[in-house]
Parts: sequence; structure tokens; C-alpha cells
Amino acid sequence: MGGMHGFGRVEVEPDEPVFHAPWEGKVRAIFQRTVDRFYNLDEFRHVIERMEPAAYLEATYYEKWLHSIETLLNEKGVLAAGQTIPERAPSRRPANLTPGFKAGDRVRARNLHPPGHTRLPRYVRGKTGVVTSVKGPFLLPDANAHGRNDDWQFVYPVRFPARELWGPEASERDSVAVDLWESYLEAV
Repeated sequence: MGGMHGFGRVEVEPDEPVFHAPWEGKVRAIFQRTVDRFYNLDEFRHVIERMEPAAYLEATYYEKWLHSIETLLNEKGVLAAGQTIPERAPSRRPANLTPGFKAGDRVRARNLHPPGHTRLPRYVRGKTGVVTSVKGPFLLPDANAHGRNDDWQFVYPVRFPARELWGPEASERDSVAVDLWESYLEAV
């Protein structure tokens, strides 16, 4: 739940099936046929994040997916009689970008609280770690979720010591690596 506490343990179901009911497989198939044709993955995630909190907590995994698909297809007029949506041309990756960080750089995850969708986990905001490599560039999901598909940035796996994230009671041996877009980071 975005790094928030108080939601209890994650219950692992032994021998859990891929789908608990046939309708879940149908929702997955509908998703596969509609994503990147009528909406992008970041828009899909953003609709789930916009769900009413009580509805979100009560919904199953694929109920959230179905809610997102139905919402997006309604918002884009796909489900309205006689209307169609032209397919979106994919954004082109710019050739002249250069990364702002390199492996070994110490960085801090910015303490941002943007409205809408973000892939910046709350539990790393304001925390310091080390860049382990450089990936990309890739589209910034925060912009892509809102139809702005021209913001390409490098992504950096950043290793955070567990004690930096959770305090002195965390194991000194443990760490967490998180992929973070360049605009989420600042040099230390």
C-alpha cells in the first residue's frame, strides 16, 4: 500500500491459483487487449489509486483491475455507442539525453508529494542511498499517467541501507534497491 503501515501481514496462500474464478481470467484478457491501445499502464495504475479508500480496501485484486479498465474505457468514450478512440502513436525516445547520475553516486530521494500518480515510494522519500547503475531512458510514469508521454528520464536502481529506511533496529546487513526516475533524486 505505497509504503504505508498498519494494513497487517501479507497472507500468502499456499498453492495459490493464477485466477480464483473464471471472470478474473477474462479481466486479464480484456486488459491485454486494451492496454497500450486505449490507455497506458500508468493511466491504469492511476485509476486504481483514485479509487474511494473504502472501495479500494474491500476490492479484490482483479476487481481493482476491472474498475480501472471500465473507468478508463468510459472516460475515453470507448464504451459509448458508436464512438471509437484513435490509437495513440507511441512517444519516441530522445537520442540526446545524458544521465545526471552514475553508479556510486550518493543521492537522496526527494520528499515529493505530487498530486496523482507517482512511482516514488513513500518509505524512501527524504532517504539517502547509492546509485548502483543507470537504466533507460524511460517515460516518466507520473506524466504518462496523465497523457503527457514526452517526459523521458533515466532510471537509477538506488540501494538504501535498511537502517536508513527503518531505523537502528533494522539489520545492518540488509538493504533495499528501488528503481527511481531522475526527477525523484537529488545529489548528496
